[in-house]
Amino acid sequence: MKTLPFHSTLLLAAALALAFSGPARADDSSSSIAFSDPSKPGTLRIRVWHGQVSVHGADVKAISVTSDTAPANSAPRKDGMRVLSASASYVLSEKGNVASLEYGADGSSGAPVDFDITVPRDTSVVVASSTHGDFACTGVSGDIDVRTINGDVKLGDVSGGALVETMNGDIMVAVKSLAQTRPLSFSSMNGRVTIRVPADAKAAIRFRTHRGVILTDFDDKALVTRTEILRHSPRKALKADSKEKDPQAASNAAPVAESEDSAEADSDWHAEVRDSIREAAADAAIAAHEAAEAVKEGMAEARIELAGVMPPNTPSPPLPPMTGGKIVSGTLNGGGAEIQASTLNGDIILKKVQ
Repeated sequence: MKTLPFHSTLLLAAALALAFSGPARADDSSSSIAFSDPSKPGTLRIRVWHGQVSVHGADVKAISVTSDTAPANSAPRKDGMRVLSASASYVLSEKGNVASLEYGADGSSGAPVDFDITVPRDTSVVVASSTHGDFACTGVSGDIDVRTINGDVKLGDVSGGALVETMNGDIMVAVKSLAQTRPLSFSSMNGRVTIRVPADAKAAIRFRTHRGVILTDFDDKALVTRTEILRHSPRKALKADSKEKDPQAASNAAPVAESEDSAEADSDWHAEVRDSIREAAADAAIAAHEAAEAVKEGMAEARIELAGVMPPNTPSPPLPPMTGGKIVSGTLNGGGAEIQASTLNGDIILKKVQ
């Protein structure tokens, strides 16, 4: 059997690569939309039922979307016909400085679709009703709100506030700068949370994990912390209003904070941190009681979603409250912006931006 020379093999491989990659790029479609008032920060709301979404902040005035599916109401085809409703199409609209991107919001589109989106840097980004797929956002100074069921969330070079919740997925965040009035909050039921901040960042941190560890590469002079373990105590009951809603819940334990180093004298800030944690734990116990039915319903909805028969416009299930586990709280470089992270099954890592 004849064999091709090595250089001929390379040329053949390159030709095949071009043959396969060319049509894929040709099939991509692009669309754009401008905010009603470009002089003011706008908001982009994303509802992608199944697919990967990447958002990039840039020095632009309009939103541009590139995808491997066509938008609805696209330009006329070669035969003069205009597509009003394709088997798999997305809708891009804008009103009152709020742009919306929707794909499969009615649960009827099963095929996964990728979206690459460029927005003005000061745009706020809201992701809701995402069921399957990863989300990434870089270079945005606006606030970010992400709620997803299955998928990793990656934020890079961000400088606004952030609220991220995922049922199953890792959360990776690289912060460009922190603002005192714009807190960061990250929660995952099953996944690792990794947060990278500048070495000189000033923050107040509160991390909680049930079946994981909390790690950092900041030294103990920059990051001053206290570790507590929350356990359930049968001697402490829920508040009266909680008893009225469900008498049986009154016998449930509310978390009681027990310090690992209770023999050591607390400084003023240690005492404040401890009290705030205890109060938050008690509130979480009450929230757990009040949200019990909602959580059960939400988990049932999640199972329906995974089966591909999710009813239209059903909100994502809430994360079950976390009322136990290990808590590490303290200050980074003297304190500043609030950073909270929690995970049921996973580690929490606070690192310096490289």
